[in-house]
Amino acid sequence: MRAIVHDSYGPPEILRVEELPRPVPGSGEVLVRIHAAGVDPGVWHLTTGKPYLVRALGFGLRAPKLRIRGLDLAGVVEAVGPGVSRFAPGDEVYGTCDGSYAEYATTSQDRLARKPAGLTFEQAAAVPVSGCTALQALRDSGRLQSGGRVLVLGASGGVGSFAVQLAKASGAHVTGVCSPGKADLVRALGADEVVDYTRDDPTDGPGRYDLVLDTGGNRTLGRLRRILAPGGTLVLVGGESGGNWTGGFDRQLRAVLLPPIGGRRVRAVAGKPNHDDLAALADLVEAGSVVPALDRSYGMDEAADAINDLMKGHVRGKAVIRIG
Repeated sequence: MRAIVHDSYGPPEILRVEELPRPVPGSGEVLVRIHAAGVDPGVWHLTTGKPYLVRALGFGLRAPKLRIRGLDLAGVVEAVGPGVSRFAPGDEVYGTCDGSYAEYATTSQDRLARKPAGLTFEQAAAVPVSGCTALQALRDSGRLQSGGRVLVLGASGGVGSFAVQLAKASGAHVTGVCSPGKADLVRALGADEVVDYTRDDPTDGPGRYDLVLDTGGNRTLGRLRRILAPGGTLVLVGGESGGNWTGGFDRQLRAVLLPPIGGRRVRAVAGKPNHDDLAALADLVEAGSVVPALDRSYGMDEAADAINDLMKGHVRGKAVIRIG
């Protein structure tokens, strides 16, 4: 099979397509013939090995332990291992695995769900990581309530584009923050208000929110917490401060040390896609409440371009790689 691999840390250009043996599913595992795989910031972090905290978390200190990149997937079940009860060969599925930038991959049946009806494989591959992260950030960490006021910073990105739609589906009043060139997308996703961050900083205004979701900015925790309503919650998904050592994890690490003040909470979240949440997202997609904001797809030999475009902010919503 063909797979996108690297043997050392470096810029995305270090990735290359190589022929590898097809994997065999073990107990509780599913072998998926992958048709499309999503692109998210985690791919950049694991390719470059930055911030260095990523290496210390078990992904390989001097070189990546796993040669194949990618997490999101959408494809067709090719075979199942002993003990698999949810899926059979021929089923169309989506979810995650360790190394989805390959024509075949094995993964636990608990990391998959049936592909939402009506979506292409490319659209479905845009959902798992970003969709589950947005769902868990709003529902579990943010305790989203109908009628609440929600501010989404980075509303045009992968997690943000799902968060806007999920918050609206829950009956919230949603304000999305993005660049001027992406305002039309955020409005189309259902945001009640759109803020151009190049002209206005929502942390300077009088607005108070029950839930603030920051998907990747570098505003200080103090500025973000001050715009929370009493009892409100700030949820951090990402960030780009902290330098080479902690990078985007900097604010998350500090957030866990902050006690609630005036009932205002700060929470950090790292999405963990699972069967139940993937199935819940599929139901929302099929009901028309959520639509993947797929910008464009890339070929396997364009993986570096896909990752670089994402990290430079050139992607509106999600990007995916066509596998087969």
